[in-house]
Amino acid sequence: VQLQASGGGLVQAGGSLRLSCATSGLTFSWYTMGWFRQAPGKEREFVAAIRFDGDAYYADAVEGQFDISRDNAKETVYLQMTCLKPEDTAVYYCAADRWGRRVRAPDEYDYWGQGTQVTVSS
Repeated sequence: VQLQASGGGLVQAGGSLRLSCATSGLTFSWYTMGWFRQAPGKEREFVAAIRFDGDAYYADAVEGQFDISRDNAKETVYLQMTCLKPEDTAVYYCAADRWGRRVRAPDEYDYWGQGTQVTVSS
């Protein structure tokens, strides 16, 4: 199983980025796919996830600001981030839960990508 996150970069406050997570080796359409982030000195935190049926849910901090989507044919999950703020700066990770649950805790996820850096300048 492989998860490959991409799309991070440096953006000014108020800007947008779209992250992608391409997967292989799993039955993608069955999995809950999630995005997490980890800022320096902080714990990894839940950002958003989307279940096999398109049910999407978000952390309160990003509700209305980020949008998660998936393309089962491409076995890829996306995170569209808008109105970015300096506090959104972190390494963003994608993750997969093989049971297709509505879960938020990192330890509920079975597979992880390598992370992509997002830096928002003020």
